Amino acid sequence: MSMQRVALASRPNGWPTVDNFSLEEAQTPSPGPGQFLARTVWLSLDPYMRGRMDDGPSYAKPVEIGGTMEGGTVSEVIDSNHPDYKPGDIVVGRLGWATHGVSDGQGVRKVDPAIAPISTALGVLGMPGHTAYVGLNRILDAKQGESICVSAASGAVGALVTQLARIKGMTVVGVAGGPDKCAYVTDELGADACIDHRAAADGKEMAKLLKEAAPGGFDCYFENVAGKTLEGVVPNMREFGRIAICGMISLYSGNTMGDQNQLPWIWRSLLVKKMRAQGFIVTDHIDMLPAFLEEVGPLVNSGKVKFRETVTEGLENAPEAFLGLLRGENFGKQLVRVGADPS
Repeated sequence: MSMQRVALASRPNGWPTVDNFSLEEAQTPSPGPGQFLARTVWLSLDPYMRGRMDDGPSYAKPVEIGGTMEGGTVSEVIDSNHPDYKPGDIVVGRLGWATHGVSDGQGVRKVDPAIAPISTALGVLGMPGHTAYVGLNRILDAKQGESICVSAASGAVGALVTQLARIKGMTVVGVAGGPDKCAYVTDELGADACIDHRAAADGKEMAKLLKEAAPGGFDCYFENVAGKTLEGVVPNMREFGRIAICGMISLYSGNTMGDQNQLPWIWRSLLVKKMRAQGFIVTDHIDMLPAFLEEVGPLVNSGKVKFRETVTEGLENAPEAFLGLLRGENFGKQLVRVGADPS
């Protein structure tokens, strides 16, 4: 039986292109002792994958040239030599951009289809949701009555941050790209306001729009994008404000800021406002996964927490969908349907 995979054909120079990827046929592997074979139903596409394409220092190893692109998947076990997994089990793991994969169970958990659609194990009830939960509760230590700005507020991470902050009783201002996404952030997710970053030519204009939306400033900022949004938020931060650095998608593909160096003035702002900015990687906070699932799972099941997905059909279309994600063309969680739903 043959399978397909998407390999990294070359490393990008600046913005990636479809030529950096290669769709290949391969022999489907057989599970060895203590392993299982699964077929991919859903593939997750996430901004962090851009960093895996570069051969530079980071918190994780880059994908090797010719190697399968890394990614989270929801899969159905079809053959097993593992005592804890049997054919028909639905699992979430990291089988990569491929139609099939073998696992020994490390880093894998079973998915209960009764809680929510299995695709949510890659979004609102998966790594992005877990990231939102950790950033809001542990890194920001956000509290009732405080104010928060959430960048990329309509995205897979930002949408849950927005909703959980609202549930906490915080004042929430989102930032998103375009009127439709901003309307979703306020009308569906419940934010008090949402700023369209495309309506601001630079950081100064963004700062003005944010001040109008939250005259009292922000106690917390959930950072996903950097660039002019960060330039606009920092002047509006209160003393002793906290910034959770989750991502910086505007900077992932080259020198998009030109010759401007944001660090000196941000560094000064941290000093004079006595602020704290902390980066975090969700894999360092696995201890919070049970609490996250216990709290957020019922909220999703009941409809109190909403989610949105952009679905691309077919593994062969994953590269173009990924490039669209980096351009901000997706709405909510970007997924690729790789195989048929489990029967």
